[in-house]
Amino acid sequence: MGTTPVLTVAGLLEWGAKPQLRLELLGGGGGLDRPIANPHVQKTGLALAGFHEYLRAGRILVFGESEIRYLESLTADHLAAVLDRTLSADLPCTVVTGGWAVPAGLVDAAERYRLPLLRTHAPTPIAITRLSALLDDALAEREVLHGVLLDILGLGVLLVGESGIGKSECALDLVVRGHRLVADDTVEVRRRGDAVILGTCPALTRHHMELRGIGIINVRDLFGVAATRAAKRVELIVRLERWDPAQEYDRLGLDQSVEELVGVRVPLVRMPVAPGRNLATLVEVAARNQLHRVRGMNAARDLVDRLEQRLRTEESAPEDEEESEADPEWGEPA
Repeated sequence: MGTTPVLTVAGLLEWGAKPQLRLELLGGGGGLDRPIANPHVQKTGLALAGFHEYLRAGRILVFGESEIRYLESLTADHLAAVLDRTLSADLPCTVVTGGWAVPAGLVDAAERYRLPLLRTHAPTPIAITRLSALLDDALAEREVLHGVLLDILGLGVLLVGESGIGKSECALDLVVRGHRLVADDTVEVRRRGDAVILGTCPALTRHHMELRGIGIINVRDLFGVAATRAAKRVELIVRLERWDPAQEYDRLGLDQSVEELVGVRVPLVRMPVAPGRNLATLVEVAARNQLHRVRGMNAARDLVDRLEQRLRTEESAPEDEEESEADPEWGEPA
């Protein structure tokens, strides 16, 4: 089961200190422990005009040039009333974009409601884009899996299975063939958007692999920097299973199995493991086959369609023969 991390305004302020945003705290420091629940920011000047139903709880409120100019045009009493109605909503924080100087009343209201007031010098469109990207990554649902993640021909393939079944040995064989290792043993996956799963390796074990009988190796040192990569989208799951004679395995591959990972359905291949089977070759073929499926090609379906067409042709042939013999235009058969 995936988990969604908790990001507070203090965490946002730490992340936002990077050059892309350079967030600074202007007031309301007593509310830095407020959680941010939604990765989408909101910029609704209508809230200042009294339409508070457009404010969404848990979302950052952005003030751009138009909102700041509007607040500057208000009298002190009107400004206080507007800010009391707006900042009393269930918001994590407010962010002023464009580096605009804020009215003193806004800072006072932020302190009164313990609502962090942040400022960035980035223009409004750029600030919203960068904030959304930052929050989308920080609040992405994530999960830690036991497996191996590889980049095979540009396809992210996640190998899973019980401990000792041969995942790392299979991955090493694939690396020797020129494919790239992303993570071994511990794979961190997180969802981006509605349908993208990004897999990475914890920084402590990045580029390393454990091989029984050899120990821990550094793949990048042994095979070069091109043998590894930091992250990859998970697009295929290969589940390695010990061969069970009583178990029925897919022989045709007509239907695509799927497995749900952090709320996203990912194509699944169940791969039986038995002596004499070259797992690396089979996994590479599974990746190639999946790439063909993505492009709309299905060898199993094409073969079945041709067989069905052949059967229909053979079944209709005797009927056509009988009809031609009974047709008076052709006369009696010789």
